[in-house]
Amino acid sequence: MTKQIVITAFTIGAMILGTNHVQAQNTTATTTVNITLNDVISIDAGSTAIGNTVDFNYVTAADYNSDQTITKANSLKVTSTKNFNVKVKAGGANFMNGTNLIPVNVLTIKAATAAGTMGGTKSAVVLSATDQTLVSNAPLGSALTLNLDYTIPAAKSSSSDILGKPAGTYTQTVTYTATAL
Repeated sequence: MTKQIVITAFTIGAMILGTNHVQAQNTTATTTVNITLNDVISIDAGSTAIGNTVDFNYVTAADYNSDQTITKANSLKVTSTKNFNVKVKAGGANFMNGTNLIPVNVLTIKAATAAGTMGGTKSAVVLSATDQTLVSNAPLGSALTLNLDYTIPAAKSSSSDILGKPAGTYTQTVTYTATAL
């Protein structure tokens, strides 16, 4: 009988101790994160070439006999996921004031001395109605700036291209295009 009591006590003790034994559970989870990229090229808001004007004023004889340069900071602000070119062209062959015309080739556009953060090879462009490369192979980047100089040289302002034209404001649009390579 003592043997039965010991076995029963041992069995009850094993059941009590066994029910208090809790095993650890696995609590991990795995999630997949996707990043989807698209190629982007944009002339960004904040570019002064968007909706802005460049005004040349010829008031005195000295104005006609000297180079006039107007610098526009942040003329272009470009974001591109690839290297790119920037081209420029006039909306027509002439600056116009009614029927009075001044050829667009009186104007030269080039990167300013402090050109901004846009890299690449920069060229001075004598404006025409045909696309011309202003910046070639600019490296990709975000909000890259290009400061531009607009110049009418004295050789043009003191020539028949401008001299002898009726007084007034002559206007033409200039279009910049950024193209990924």
